[in-house]
Amino acid sequence: MARPPKPLLSRGRIVECALALVDAEGLQAVSTRRLAAELGVSGPSLYNHFRNKDEILDAVADTVCAQVDVSMFSDGTEWRQALLDWARSYRAALSAHPNIVPFLAQGPGRRPSQLRIADAVFGGMTDAGWPKAQATHIGALMRYFVAGSALGSFARGFIDDEEIYARDYPHLDQAHLLAEHRQQVDEGAFETGLRALVDGLAARHPGGAAASAPGPA
Repeated sequence: MARPPKPLLSRGRIVECALALVDAEGLQAVSTRRLAAELGVSGPSLYNHFRNKDEILDAVADTVCAQVDVSMFSDGTEWRQALLDWARSYRAALSAHPNIVPFLAQGPGRRPSQLRIADAVFGGMTDAGWPKAQATHIGALMRYFVAGSALGSFARGFIDDEEIYARDYPHLDQAHLLAEHRQQVDEGAFETGLRALVDGLAARHPGGAAASAPGPA
């Protein structure tokens, strides 16, 4: 019986394989040699689709960011609620693939999805009355905050040795429980920080008190 033909190599297959490697083993796992082996093809065949490893990682990063919803900046959503909704969508996309975050932190480059995000946020803020310089600062601030929150778990970093905290760090007497409640702690911290950031921005809005009224929860 003849063997079934191998699926044709495509950009999509290469990106899918690279993302799986990043998720499982980190950025250092991705190389053209490793990808060729995983895909069952010769190394040079990858160069029909990408010039080098960085182009592949750019495509991986772009795929992750394509999952971020920015529709709230153009559908009439009030600017504070738009920031809240976008930040949550952004964090969800990055939290699903935390190993790609250090690469994303280098900036959008020519990646269409990241440029789409930057354009939407900047446009949403300027439409809401923010001066262009401050709109730029808001976009950068939110990116720093979201990327940092997605990079790792605060709660998971604490070991579950109750004795060491009781003996040496009395103010951390409940720290041994943090890892067990990782999702609750990390999501609670993100929401607390996010609301504080947006509330703080509202207080500084150039429109004054009317623009500083609390947004919806």
